[in-house]
Amino acid sequence: MANVRALVLERQNELSLRDIDLPLDTGPGQVKIKIHTVGVCGSDVHYYTHGRIGPFVVEAPMVLGHEAAGTVVEVGEGVTHLKVGDRVCMEPGIPDPNSKASRLGMYNVDPAVTFWATPPIHGVLTAHVVHPANYTFKLPDNVSFAEGAMVEPFAVGMQAATKAKITPGDTAVVLGAGPIGTMVAIAALAGGCARVVIADLAQPKLDIAARYQGVIPVNIREKNLAGEISRLTDGWGADVVFECSGAPKAWETIMELPRPGGVIVVVGMPVQPIAFDVSTMSTKELRVESVFRYAHQYERAIALIGSGRVDLKPLISETFSFEESIKAFERAVEGRPDDVKLQIVLD
Repeated sequence: MANVRALVLERQNELSLRDIDLPLDTGPGQVKIKIHTVGVCGSDVHYYTHGRIGPFVVEAPMVLGHEAAGTVVEVGEGVTHLKVGDRVCMEPGIPDPNSKASRLGMYNVDPAVTFWATPPIHGVLTAHVVHPANYTFKLPDNVSFAEGAMVEPFAVGMQAATKAKITPGDTAVVLGAGPIGTMVAIAALAGGCARVVIADLAQPKLDIAARYQGVIPVNIREKNLAGEISRLTDGWGADVVFECSGAPKAWETIMELPRPGGVIVVVGMPVQPIAFDVSTMSTKELRVESVFRYAHQYERAIALIGSGRVDLKPLISETFSFEESIKAFERAVEGRPDDVKLQIVLD
């Protein structure tokens, strides 16, 4: 253990920058990483404001942060694909490699997974972290630390696009233009969609998403979404619908949006159970898929960013220093409509 300075969630609504004991010995198959950039995620903010997400409850002080990039400073025994000085990003969820979920390739749903900044596991808003090398990925020279820290949320978009089984030329709809909704739209376009209609109540968020070629923004305060989809598809419907808002109200009319034989991919998680129109789903023979984090997406996400086909830099709204970490979280709690991703730089 080492006594290091970190951003600590002491309890609900209380953050502090202070010293805390964290494990920093590099064992076999592990690397030590000097943290450079960490993104502020909605889940981090939710733990701060609510003290819990579902069954995960903050019962002891916990270091926040899980969207991260940095530089390898130490390599453990048996690690051959990474070396000191490599710029990397890290997948924050570590499963049991021998679990049934892992053996089926679905390691993201392994009940034994440990995930940074998910109680009781500490996150990475601190100077160094030790991490399994198998879940640490080298960044191309043309990919910045800021972009590297965006790979984690973009991997959610990649998982959603993969689950959708997109066919080139598809029309998609994304409900919710928050950080994840916008990432899903970008991933859907990269996956072959010809166009993505993104719907939200907040015009500033729609304006940011609309910077991407192929994105069609619809403000549902002003327009009927089902009517817009019908108009754009000559009454047929969208091939793919991604529900990213987590709003129960979205489910009241969601079955109107996909075409017969289309798919709904559930990304956002409603806090309460929702009513589900099984009859319409059945008569249209819709497929419903769900997403929980991601599996096997990091290398693909990095490849897309490195190729230049995916540019996530416009989504970075503001960058804060480590000493301004509490200020960054207070800003995130405000939920400004023109904020997409806030980041904290430690280096």
